[in-house]
Amino acid sequence: MGEIIAVYDDLGHRTGSAERAVVYAEGLWHASAGVLVRSLDGRRIYVHRRTDTKMVFAGMHDCLAGGVLGPGEDPAAAAVRELGEELGIVVAAADARLLARAAWDGQWAGRPMRCHLFAYEVRSDGPITHQPEEIAAGWWWTDAELRARLSDPDWPFVPDTRVLVDRLLRDRPGRADPGAA
Repeated sequence: MGEIIAVYDDLGHRTGSAERAVVYAEGLWHASAGVLVRSLDGRRIYVHRRTDTKMVFAGMHDCLAGGVLGPGEDPAAAAVRELGEELGIVVAAADARLLARAAWDGQWAGRPMRCHLFAYEVRSDGPITHQPEEIAAGWWWTDAELRARLSDPDWPFVPDTRVLVDRLLRDRPGRADPGAA
């Protein structure tokens, strides 16, 4: 049996669980949690390229470390887990100063999946340690550098994050004070 993940309805209510392969093949709604890593001074975002062996969006770029929710898993707990697994950044789930629920949750109804997205932001300068199965390379960019790349619709950037990126950069916590943590 493959990995079991939480299944949701189109309104965002958890309805059960199923194998990840079934969820993707049948286009069932599920949920993922992602974390935007912003430098301590608030001026840079950590961007990465996914490995070519990923099941979904292989080799594409992203600015969220994240993944799907397991059965019964809280989105914030999944965000903390994924941040630690993918980038080696350890954050206590209860530490609201480091992991703030952002105002840019959303959903993506594409293929091969339909997903409710729970987005968070953390301030960290690292160290960053890539999970070799997930992340091929990574670097720091300013918001302007990321926007410039995203202006090219052919640049291979994951489509589910792409639908959030304008709100992600515009509505980020501490925007008025880039040094705020």
